[in-house]
Amino acid sequence: MTKAIGALIALSFSTFMYVTVESMPIGLMPLISRDLQVSPSAVGMLVTAYGLVVVTTSLPLAALTRRWPPKQVLVVLLGLLVVTTLVSALATAYWVLLGARLLTALSQALFWSIVTPTAAALFSERFRGRAISALSGGSSLAAVLGVPIGAWLGQQAGWSSAFLAVSVLSLLLLVLVALLLPLSPASATSAARGTEPDAGRFWVIIGATTLVVTGSFVAFTYITEYLTGVNGFAPETIGPLLFVRGLAGVIGVVIVGLVVDRGIWPTMLVMVVLQAVSLALHYVSGDVTSVAVVAVALGGLALSGWASALGVRVLQVAPGASVLASAGTATAFNLGITAGALLGGVFLPLVGVRSTALIGTLLTLGALGLLLAEPALSSVRRSSVRRGAGVEELRQLVLRPDR
Repeated sequence: MTKAIGALIALSFSTFMYVTVESMPIGLMPLISRDLQVSPSAVGMLVTAYGLVVVTTSLPLAALTRRWPPKQVLVVLLGLLVVTTLVSALATAYWVLLGARLLTALSQALFWSIVTPTAAALFSERFRGRAISALSGGSSLAAVLGVPIGAWLGQQAGWSSAFLAVSVLSLLLLVLVALLLPLSPASATSAARGTEPDAGRFWVIIGATTLVVTGSFVAFTYITEYLTGVNGFAPETIGPLLFVRGLAGVIGVVIVGLVVDRGIWPTMLVMVVLQAVSLALHYVSGDVTSVAVVAVALGGLALSGWASALGVRVLQVAPGASVLASAGTATAFNLGITAGALLGGVFLPLVGVRSTALIGTLLTLGALGLLLAEPALSSVRRSSVRRGAGVEELRQLVLRPDR
């Protein structure tokens, strides 16, 4: 058990590294722009193109490698992260940096598909909910610590130093994963497929995730302009406010870890409701800054909590290989990020930044409606009806929607 916990910690910090390196150019934008003599929009493409690669390659890469030993794949992926971030640190031309980023994105696309089933396989089914929540803690901490530290390091020693630090730390994680992660975990067979496979519920989760994340990022992408232009915050307060959001996200992961084993479907419902409330509060907050702070924090808690619960839910209802199911949720999540940014960009010049919170609220309510319909869309339930299931069995399916 001690070795399994050590492996879980190493995998969690690996998610920390990937989330950090994905968003790091945002905090380093002025430094990279000046040093490589490119526009800020070109630096922004380092993030946008990265996300598009993850969206388009997660499923194909997962399908290609799903029969490969997970430990070996993870070691190779972390090795690629070490090399590509080192090349990024040494880049003296924009196209070299962009090429290195795209290769990093390829490794991340497969990493997200494989890391959740691998972490789950380290533990028996009884402890998996908490294990997946702990895994999600790494990515949530990246928003609180990784990206701000990367920006600070870039300001102190140049933007390349931030990428170099990721490369060195990733090398350490590679060694830990190679030493601690078993080649064939004891629970690998049971984690390879959903414990309660249900294609209908799985596609509901995919659709709800896309709507939840799109709703979140249609507003969050333009949160700086919203906080300064609508709520009246001073520019120098944006950093602390984003830190509050990130810290609330960590709290959301902890809360989900404590309650997820008691009911995963109700937990996800609560997270969606909290996000809808946070976006609605932000829409009506105006110049009442205290309400805006609550909205920002609640939004961070809800999205991180949803992501944490999502990893557990997909291992329940995956209709086939859990690696492919995890790739599907990773694709949905990154599609939501990209769609949210694009949708917000369309409405911003048309009806103003305040509309982003309203659109986000409506999208989140759509996700809530879809999630509430999940029991009725269950493939297992429909199959039971066709086979003439007993009244008691159907009653249990309705009363226990997380089955």
